[in-house]
Amino acid sequence: MAKVYLALIHYPVYNKNKQIVSTCITGVDLHDIARSALTYGIKKYFVVNPMPAQLAFAKRIIDCWKSDESFVHNWTRAEAFRLLELAPDLETVVKKLKHPLIVATSARPEGTVTYRSFRSVIKKSRRPVLVLLGTGWGMTKELLEKVDYVLAPVKGVADYNHLSVRSAAAIILDRLLGNR
Repeated sequence: MAKVYLALIHYPVYNKNKQIVSTCITGVDLHDIARSALTYGIKKYFVVNPMPAQLAFAKRIIDCWKSDESFVHNWTRAEAFRLLELAPDLETVVKKLKHPLIVATSARPEGTVTYRSFRSVIKKSRRPVLVLLGTGWGMTKELLEKVDYVLAPVKGVADYNHLSVRSAAAIILDRLLGNR
């Protein structure tokens, strides 16, 4: 089974007007997704943002939770924060992982693979697998054209389809890596 990594993409993503932007890092996304990542055996959780002020903000939060005092206060959260690594761009992550198989998530259904079929890819792959989670109103078309696979959207029973990225991450990780 392949080693699976996660990357939260803050750039390049769309805003609601279809402009390409960089979104802000949130502390809630840092710790909630890290906790889900640790639960499902993710090897490393990358947070990708090109803005130095945003990376500094995230680093302060991560450093706080990696401290010995925080470990004593809430060891489960501190343990999850050890998975986190910051990166200024996706290329840095790809180089670090040495030619990973890249799968993106998207709320748009065009050209997607099912979770069941991609679970099989993970089991058979000798390459590391990098799962990209988009922020804002989704990853840009140009970024999605560079990935190896795009997963089918997470759909509920209603027409509404705008989950928080941390909620979608938990569902996606369970569908890909949960016990079946």
